[in-house]
Amino acid sequence: MSDYTLPELPYDYAALEPHISGKIMQLHHDKHHQAYVTGANTALEKLAEARESGDLGAVNLHSKNLAFNLGGHVNHTVFWENLSPEGGEPAGELLTALENFFGGVEAFKKHFTAVAAGVQGSGWAVLAWDTLGARPVITQLYDQQGNLAFGLIPLLMLDVWEHAYYLDYLNVRADYIAAWWNIVNWNDVAARLARATTAGTNGLILPA
Repeated sequence: MSDYTLPELPYDYAALEPHISGKIMQLHHDKHHQAYVTGANTALEKLAEARESGDLGAVNLHSKNLAFNLGGHVNHTVFWENLSPEGGEPAGELLTALENFFGGVEAFKKHFTAVAAGVQGSGWAVLAWDTLGARPVITQLYDQQGNLAFGLIPLLMLDVWEHAYYLDYLNVRADYIAAWWNIVNWNDVAARLARATTAGTNGLILPA
């Protein structure tokens, strides 16, 4: 059975400055993301041990730990690839989708920003492809794994846990969100949309 591993960043820690500092990127990737990878692997080990021993008394606890930590691993894997020092703007089929379903790029950004700013406590703002409705949707994700339906494929994810921005922006989440728009990797989002729209109804919340 293969263990989950921490992916390397596709850029240097400081590449996203001044929007996200190298210090935050290093802590966020090397410490926080690594903790989710370790937690997911530990939960898998505990579940395997429970099956082998026949003692399934704690299987629900281990399953919850797996959901939380694997959610953290999946979400952050998407998050790193959603970022780029080049920034840019939506184009092609992605631009068309934003125009058709959200009324344009600026209207989409306002909607997404409001969702991100409104997350209560810890969580994420997510642009996802709904494989059942065959359309993009914007939603909140509580913690790492709560309240999302199966069948959503993530296209763009913004981490609004305080560890993602507190060293740079303190408690002013709005400033972090505004800065984040400057480093969105729209090419990655477009590629995820292209893959998602050909995934049929088998798409789950997995990194593309």
